[in-house]
Amino acid sequence: MAQETRKRGWRDLSISVRILIVLLIIVAALIITVTGATAADRNLPMPIPYTNETYAYHTVGRAAMLSDSSMASRLCVGDNNVDNAGVSLRSDSEHAALFSLDDHSVLYAKGMYEKIYPASITKIMTAILALKYGNMDDTVTINWQDVSLEPGSQVVGFQIGDKVKMSELLHGLLIHSGNDCAQAIARHVAGSMDKFVEMMNEEADELGCTGTHFMNPTGLHNENHYTTVYDIYLMLNEAITNDTFVNVMQVGVYDLQYENAAGSEKHVTLDATDHYLTGETDPPKNVTVLGGKTGTTDAAGNCLAIESQNAYGQPYISIVVGAKTKDALYTDMNSLLSLINS
Repeated sequence: MAQETRKRGWRDLSISVRILIVLLIIVAALIITVTGATAADRNLPMPIPYTNETYAYHTVGRAAMLSDSSMASRLCVGDNNVDNAGVSLRSDSEHAALFSLDDHSVLYAKGMYEKIYPASITKIMTAILALKYGNMDDTVTINWQDVSLEPGSQVVGFQIGDKVKMSELLHGLLIHSGNDCAQAIARHVAGSMDKFVEMMNEEADELGCTGTHFMNPTGLHNENHYTTVYDIYLMLNEAITNDTFVNVMQVGVYDLQYENAAGSEKHVTLDATDHYLTGETDPPKNVTVLGGKTGTTDAAGNCLAIESQNAYGQPYISIVVGAKTKDALYTDMNSLLSLINS
């Protein structure tokens, strides 16, 4: 009887009222669905709003990368900022992070998904492509493109017509940060600068560097040439899987040999740009700095990305970018390195 009464009550309602009720039910269902989806997404890292100063880290791209369990299992993953009482950076303009490669943890991070300029840390990617697609036994003849650089650029000092082995160019690239080496490598490997830059961006995509865009193989400043601290970690983490890269990045002084245009053998002594390797700066006690890559431009500040080991041989990657001076850069890097034996 009660059921019959309910049916009769529904039939007694006007058509317009029935439609209104159905619509209200549909709207309520949609609200519940959207609210549930939003709650589920709260555990994902949220993007940073894009401005001229910060880059919106592509959360969707990162989530897709990490959905590959084989990749996620071997990467450090953390929040944009990870506090640690043992670290206090010298300047608000700096970004930094410390990654434990053994347990894939982030021990410290400050703005590691925010847009920064990499300066010559770019050359990590240049080296990755040189080793992946180049032949270290090839001889490269230096041409005008390789030495056409802005005044004041860091160079080895090659002249047009010099003949240099690719292996020597790699040493000049990583040890002395030679921009002439970067240009020669790019042209030889890809056939043109534009093609090499295209390869750089493709490789960055493959590594999951969703906050990176390259415009040149050197790191000389360009508004559209940028990355993030986290993407630098991804690049260095990939580079150190290559034994040749690891061997070269640890060299403090190198005697580079080549043949000039006249056929005479030439030598040039290269000092590393990394003060840890030259002995100008000492790391904290029981920390061994293996090497990495420096970078400096007016826009990027003083930058350094390195691999190191603690007293037990456990490996770490640490990155500081945007330091106002070299002294501040190495003071803050030591602040990070002091954590790896604690």
